[in-house]
Amino acid sequence: MGIVKISDELHEEIRKASQMMSRSINAQAEFWIKMGLLAEMNPNLTYNELIRKLLLSDAESVRELIHEQN
Repeated sequence: MGIVKISDELHEEIRKASQMMSRSINAQAEFWIKMGLLAEMNPNLTYNELIRKLLLSDAESVRELIHEQN
């Protein structure tokens, strides 16, 4: 884990979005970072396709954790 410096304005936007989405500020920032990374890596995909990739990626991570514990 590290510290990322962002502007006060961006922090305020993250705070507002986190309240609307019922996420913590950190979880909202992480979501936006992941979406930005996916968008840069897959510029041809729509927002809905990016969300699907993110959800599948998260589901795969959970499966890997369960497998490691067994």
